[in-house]
Amino acid sequence: MAKTEKGFSMIEVLVTLLLVSVGVLGMVAMQTRTIQYTQDSVQRNVAMTLANDLAEMMRAMPTGLPGSSGFYKAADADFPDKPDECAPLPSAASAQLACWADKVQKMLPVEAATADGDSLLKSDFHICRTDTANTCTNTGSAVEIQIAWRTKAGECLDPDQDPSDADTDMTICRYRLRTQI
Repeated sequence: MAKTEKGFSMIEVLVTLLLVSVGVLGMVAMQTRTIQYTQDSVQRNVAMTLANDLAEMMRAMPTGLPGSSGFYKAADADFPDKPDECAPLPSAASAQLACWADKVQKMLPVEAATADGDSLLKSDFHICRTDTANTCTNTGSAVEIQIAWRTKAGECLDPDQDPSDADTDMTICRYRLRTQI
């Protein structure tokens, strides 16, 4: 009479445990990456909203457009000083720009100093007239608004960043809006 065994052997249990562990670790890694993508999405959405807000302020006050002193801000230039009150919005374009910069500081991580000691507001923001992307020529019919914020290394999903370039700061994300005013 043949003897039949019931139950699982120790090897079968260990193999099952190994497969379940690998699956759970994969899910944890995927969850971590999902959180990074979500954070990048949130910050890009905030940057997009802020850029659109500034474009709408420019459209509402075309006398302050880049080329005059109002809404223009060159890279490596400081924003105007913030007025005492931003509500209601001041009537001068430069004061509106200063209030907008204050709003940016409250909504995005821009305060950490860059390699030369400046904040991102000074070094990586620009508002200018341009013919081509990422160049401020102060000519042309398009206005470009560039916003930047700081993240942890590897969390910025900018397609323009090249990790092999030693000069690229992989902790700075940028959003550019080019529009006709």
